[in-house]
Amino acid sequence: MATVYLARDVRHDRLVALKVLHSELAHALGPERFQREIKLAARLQHPHILTVHDSGETAGQLWFTMPFIEGESLRDRLNREKQLPLEDAVRIAREAAEALDYAHRHGVIHRDIKPENLLLSETHVLVADFGIARALTADGPNLTETGTSIGTAAYMSPEQAAGESGLDARSDVYSLATVLYEMLAGQTPFTAPTPQAMIARRFVETPRPLDELRDAVPPAIAEAVQK
Repeated sequence: MATVYLARDVRHDRLVALKVLHSELAHALGPERFQREIKLAARLQHPHILTVHDSGETAGQLWFTMPFIEGESLRDRLNREKQLPLEDAVRIAREAAEALDYAHRHGVIHRDIKPENLLLSETHVLVADFGIARALTADGPNLTETGTSIGTAAYMSPEQAAGESGLDARSDVYSLATVLYEMLAGQTPFTAPTPQAMIARRFVETPRPLDELRDAVPPAIAEAVQK
């Protein structure tokens, strides 16, 4: 979807994360649509949202910059630890939920909540990539025709997996609950060798209850995630 570089913003003398969209995605979006949606996402100012600093087009390449965060993604930590302590998992989910609630109240849906997009600094969580997800799913050409995936199969809500239009905040809530499930269980609710098979299982199976996979999960949390 995009290549990330560590760059220096010479105007403000600061390190930034520079994301350059892959050419097929840039072509499908077009500069006007990209800039429109990135600007809307850049208005989101919240302690748990990684904001957009700048964006533009250079030699046909679409790019945007975000603050450089010294830390790791939730995916990095899960790869290392598999299961997180209950307190850490609940805190990460709570802070991400606060960011999503703020965005939803401002009319913005993320649509691609997953461990890779939750960045862990020394003190708190930051939800990243509101700009790309927003641009991908705004009204416009059907990007699936270019081979560009919108969302990530393991974390998609059933409605998103079915390709329904008019997704709302509940889709992000489902994805975040899936992330919390993985933090506690050490695996996503559904696993399969291909994204298509994983999506199919979502429509015909029920995930194993969290408290069956990990005794330490309180029933209230297990029931909330299961919903």
